[in-house]
Amino acid sequence: MKPLFLVLSAPSGGGKTTLCDLLLQHYPEFCYSVSCTTREPRIDEEDGVDYYFLPMETFKRMIAEDRFLEYATVHDHYYGTLKEPVYDTLREGQCMLLDIDVEGAHQIRTHVAGLPADNPLRQGYVDLFINPPSLEVLTERLQGRATDRQEVIEKRIRNAQAEIARANEYMYQVTNDDLKTTFRRICDIINVRAGFI
Repeated sequence: MKPLFLVLSAPSGGGKTTLCDLLLQHYPEFCYSVSCTTREPRIDEEDGVDYYFLPMETFKRMIAEDRFLEYATVHDHYYGTLKEPVYDTLREGQCMLLDIDVEGAHQIRTHVAGLPADNPLRQGYVDLFINPPSLEVLTERLQGRATDRQEVIEKRIRNAQAEIARANEYMYQVTNDDLKTTFRRICDIINVRAGFI
């Protein structure tokens, strides 16, 4: 399998976490990129598994040291992807899966465009945006989580509108109207890009 760096984006509640879990189960060649963040962990989240939860001071020092492939502020918190694990994974012949917001994807896309043609990150880069069927469905999903206050949900919906407006920046778009169908569509893209088809 050609080593891929697959970047998935979707609005909050768009289903990307579930789809990432399915992809990791289906493709043993994929490793999941654990991002860093300055936000507090949710009840079911584990440090080093879901995110690396860092103090603000530590995150800012790592920015100054140019250790991030990308970083962004989302919902008033920093998020970032460390360079070293991504490059190490691709050099070892494995694939890397990254779940990220649209601004982070933009930064990575810009970084990749400036790399030499023989760079493993540039050779394996693929990005994909997962659209919700509608904003109404997205609102129902977020309310169904019962993890956020109403004002937080409203903010996430406003952010979702802005993210969906940038979906055309991605190589591929898939609408998550049915989980199994969406998963098969993503697998088809991976198989083509990895040389299986």
